[in-house]
Amino acid sequence: MKCPFCGHIDDKVLDSRSIREGQAIKRRRECLQCHRRFTTYEEIEERKLMVIKKDGRREPFDRNKVLRGILTACEKRPIGMETVLGTVEEIEMLFQDRADREVRTSEIGESVMERLHGLDEVAYVRFASVYRQFRDASQFKDLLKGLDEENKA
Repeated sequence: MKCPFCGHIDDKVLDSRSIREGQAIKRRRECLQCHRRFTTYEEIEERKLMVIKKDGRREPFDRNKVLRGILTACEKRPIGMETVLGTVEEIEMLFQDRADREVRTSEIGESVMERLHGLDEVAYVRFASVYRQFRDASQFKDLLKGLDEENKA
């Protein structure tokens, strides 16, 4: 494995763990050149889950896009990286376990919003504003009003 820091190709595995219910292995490695540590993941190559975009195009599911969206929403919020990665894994497994190998972007977006709603209200509002393409402040007000009513209940 090529070291992401110095590019050296020799390393040693320090720790291996099964993750995602045995569907992947997380390995902690140390570069034999610069001695820095990094993490790699191995997973079974399965039939690819395809995402149906709003315009009808299909492309392979990319967990990194989900991760980037969640990280952006959670920026400067008290949410740990393990929680974010766990959320991404939950979402990915939700759709990987389906018999149908296609999922609409709207289903992914709603799933992300549902999980962010339970994690952090600010991250939820940030994600919702982009996902639902808010055009003006009244849409923010409506979303916040709904959150306020939920908190009072």
